[in-house]
Amino acid sequence: VDKDALDTQVKDRKIQEAAEKARNEELANEMKQNDKIMCMLEERQKNDIRNINKAIIEFQKNFQKPETRREFDLSDPQALKKDVPARISDNDPRCTVSGLQKFMGEDLNYDQRMKFQKEQLREWSLQQQRDWKNALADQKFADYLHDKNRIELDQKTMEQQRKEEENRRAVCAAIKDFNRSQAAELAEREKLEKNQKMKDDMNEISSLLQGDLLSENPEQAVSSFGRHRVITDRWKGMNQDQLMAIRYSQQQQVLEKLRLKEEERRRDAEWDRQSLQAARAQLVLERHQQRQNREHRRALDKINAELSQEQKSKNIYLKEEAYSNFPTSQYYAQFNTTSR
Repeated sequence: VDKDALDTQVKDRKIQEAAEKARNEELANEMKQNDKIMCMLEERQKNDIRNINKAIIEFQKNFQKPETRREFDLSDPQALKKDVPARISDNDPRCTVSGLQKFMGEDLNYDQRMKFQKEQLREWSLQQQRDWKNALADQKFADYLHDKNRIELDQKTMEQQRKEEENRRAVCAAIKDFNRSQAAELAEREKLEKNQKMKDDMNEISSLLQGDLLSENPEQAVSSFGRHRVITDRWKGMNQDQLMAIRYSQQQQVLEKLRLKEEERRRDAEWDRQSLQAARAQLVLERHQQRQNREHRRALDKINAELSQEQKSKNIYLKEEAYSNFPTSQYYAQFNTTSR
């Protein structure tokens, strides 16, 4: 398992989560600040409108009394009280452009509209917070599943490595026992060959000492001067049978030595063949083990690549689709606009 690569991935994911969390907190704080500023501006606007209306009322009360107006009917002082209001509804046909009776943002259902807009903004803000919490919970759950799958894969890989190590130790122990038995058998064979060679040498020496070649058979040339002397004119040397026996014995010794050398050569060849077979078996086992390790590593890399691709796709979706619908200042600037 490439632990450094996995640690790097975990570290990058944690850094990304921290950056995303900081960005979300910054956006939430900015939204709260904007809402607070908006509320303050609305309250200040209401106060300004209230003060202006009060000033207008005071001005009309002090300087624009009904009796001083041009349209006051001198013959009917109660005519204005009997008349209909200046504006019955927002669609009153008497409210023409030149009458200046209706301006932008001064409709009759202003309070209900502002209340509805505030409630709508509040619902949008709560919905964004819920979406953000749900996305964060989904992200945490996906990270939990990813970590769980990675731990399971690591445990399976460690278990496979442990089994492979046990198999390798068993094979090494079997090879060691086989080599030990072969060494003991070779030592026993060498000991037996050494004893046999020593026995053959002793038999050969005894045969030579007791043979006619060295003893010269005193019966062939008996001297009157002692048993230790021979009569040279009577001693004819060894006969043909004796010479043939000696030659035959020498040939048998030569053949025996050649046989022993051939057996030793075959034994050494068999030992070399068994050692070569054991080495080949060990090499085949190591190659098979390396092949399995490469396949496990390839499968693990493929799974990690798929998980990384899924994580990147989800992050791209969250960044480009889920979290990309934030209201801008232009959206808030379209409300409460007047011509004054």
